[in-house]
Formats: sequence, structure tokens, C-alpha cells
Amino acid sequence: MKNICVFGLGYIGLPTAAMFAHHGANVVGVDVNQHAVDTINQGKIHIVEPGLETIVKKAVDNGNLKANLTPVHSDAYLIAVPTPFKGEDHTPDLSYIQAVSQALAPLLEKGDIVILESTSPVGATEQMVAWLAEARPDLTFPKYHEPDVEADIYVAYCPERVLPGKVVEELISNDRIIGGMTKESTKKAQEVYRIFVEGELLATNSRTAEMAKLTENASRDVSIAFANELSIISDKLDINVWELIELANHHPRVNILQPGAGVGGHCIAVDPWFIVNQNPDEAKIIRAAREINDNKPNWVIKKINAEVDGLKTQGIEKPIVALLGLAFKPNIDDLRESPAVYIAREMLDIDSAEVLLVEPNIDKLPKTLESGKLTSLKEAMETADIVAILVGHAQFKHTDFNIDKAIIDAVGIV
Repeated sequence: MKNICVFGLGYIGLPTAAMFAHHGANVVGVDVNQHAVDTINQGKIHIVEPGLETIVKKAVDNGNLKANLTPVHSDAYLIAVPTPFKGEDHTPDLSYIQAVSQALAPLLEKGDIVILESTSPVGATEQMVAWLAEARPDLTFPKYHEPDVEADIYVAYCPERVLPGKVVEELISNDRIIGGMTKESTKKAQEVYRIFVEGELLATNSRTAEMAKLTENASRDVSIAFANELSIISDKLDINVWELIELANHHPRVNILQPGAGVGGHCIAVDPWFIVNQNPDEAKIIRAAREINDNKPNWVIKKINAEVDGLKTQGIEKPIVALLGLAFKPNIDDLRESPAVYIAREMLDIDSAEVLLVEPNIDKLPKTLESGKLTSLKEAMETADIVAILVGHAQFKHTDFNIDKAIIDAVGIV
């Protein structure tokens, strides 16, 4: 498997493409974003991920990695494109996967393997195969219910399970789930990932692999929801939730996570809804956890507005509120599904206060927040009447919050 084509050069696709190239494969990365393509071909990166740019530059300089707007024939095709929602009922949008299927179908030759990495609802791999088969009736494709029947094209579902900020390390060291549509597809996919993965390659079928990915993130979501619910209850009872959790975690079989402003990112904030959407009557705990975590930002907004109203009664017509952090987790630039972004957008829309936005990992606000002001931590701390800490960035942890201002700490820094 020396020639690999990776569709999607975002937070997962680019590191994956770079890792294959770093280990000797010839890799073409495909993306619709011209800026991303141009940046990568210069040996640079358009995202924040420690250690990645060095690997990308070396792979580009060696000729092992090239970015392109269109795919080329390869031995293996990896798909790492978004799978967002469409509509308020959280129906998965597989249009990106469909578009990739249509783009790569004309290139397929007997013996090639197609691997879907995008987080997807159960059955998405089979849907992708249906699109490919429709476009290429001259080729045979594997069937989920016929795992021992060989086909011209191998197909597998292999989800990523890496932590932003540690992607380079975890792509190599983490165990990997390899879910082939057939047994032979699983073996072929294992050969592909063995190029650089040092962790165990866990063999299963495509549906189980799809559900495993959703299950991992739903489990995390439920655990976070418990912590977030505890924080709301503790606030009502005038209890320090951080002390409460620390004490409870001294129990040898208790490990409560830390509450926050909500849950963000393209995994934990999204994946559980795929399970709920397909199983609305059965997924009761999973739905409840999603609703708790989705509502946590609104609770934070109420806490901020209570302080705003208090200052207005003291004669401050339009208090200044500094929102510290916009990323969905500490020390990265990824704003996808970020509860902090939601809080910032709502505060700007309410227009009850002047809002200062502090995010040290970006230099430009997204369009949804362009009416806001991106400012430095120093300026925000000097001028704000109210400071709300929404993300636990390292810069914030080294800041002295012993100041004569209202402090709302959603992440336990103070």
C-alpha cells in the first residue's frame, strides 16, 4: 500500500495523511479548500496541532505528501470529511461522504481499498458502498451480510480516537478499531494502518466499528453530563463543586470528571445524537446527557446576565464582560461545536453588555462572532467589569484572578 489518497485535510485528515507520508507512503491529500491545499504544499499547516508542521514540512520536502483539489488513483482511499447535522432533529448529513464517493468511484480498480474514517451513524459504510456500486456497476463490492464473499473492492470503517493537542502521538500509539465489510477487507485495512500504527489493530465488522466510535463518545458525554449536573446542583446549594468532586474522587471506585461550560468538538457533542436519531425510544440516558450538556451554556449565560443586571442596578449602563476562551477545549484553536462560541454569540445577540472576546489560539474571529471584539487577555482583565472563564487555556491558569471584579469560573481555574 504505497499510494494513498486522503479525502479531507482537517484536524484528522491532515495528521493522518502526514503520518502515512512520514512512514514512506506516497500520499495525495484532497480538500475543497484552496487555502488549505496551498498552505500544505508550502510545507505549512492551516490548523493548530503540536508537532504536526514539522512532519508535514519534511513529508512535502521529500515528495511523499502533496495536497490537491482533485483525487488521483491510489491503492487505498481514506475518507475523513465532516458528517454534520441537517435540521433540528439531529439527522446525520452524509452529503460530504456521498460527494467523495462520486469523486473517487471513477478511479477505482480491482484490488483497491476504500476506508471511511468520518464519524458516522451505523450503516453509513454500507450506504457509501451503495453509492460506489451505483457509480461502478462493472465492479463488485462487499456486502455486510456476506463477510466471507470476496469482492473486487475492499471496504472498511476505521474511526479515529485521538485527542486534539496530542494527535501526532496518539495516531501512532492508540489501539485502532478496524471494521471491514468482509473479513478480507478487515485484513487489507489492517495492512494499511500497520504502516504507522504501533497500537493494537482490533478486528471487527463495519457496523460494530461504527457503533464503537459512537459508544466511546456517548460514554464520555454521559460522564461529563453527571459532572455538569452536579455543578448546577452545587451552585444552588452553595457548595463548591470542585471541592465536592475532589472529595468524592477519594473513594476508590469513583472517578467523577470535571464540569465545564458545556461540551464541544465534532465528536462528543455530535456522535451521541447519531445513536439517539436512530434509536429514539431506546436511547434514554444518552439523550438526557446530551440535553444536560447542551443546556449548560445557557446556565452560564444566566450567571453572566445576573452579574450584568446587578451592575446595572449600581448605575453602570452597559457593563463590560470579558469571555475568556472560545475553543471547545484547552490549548487548541478548534471552535467546532464550542459551548464558549455559543455563549459568546448569545451574549452579543442579547446586547446587554459590551463583550470582549479572548482566545489566544486564533487571530481572527469566525463569521458568527464578527460583531464581537477579539482582544488580549491583558486588555480584557484591565477593562472588564465581569470576567467569565469558559475554557481552561494554559494562559488563563497562570493569570492572577484575585481582582476586584465579578468572576464566573465555568472550568474551575479560580
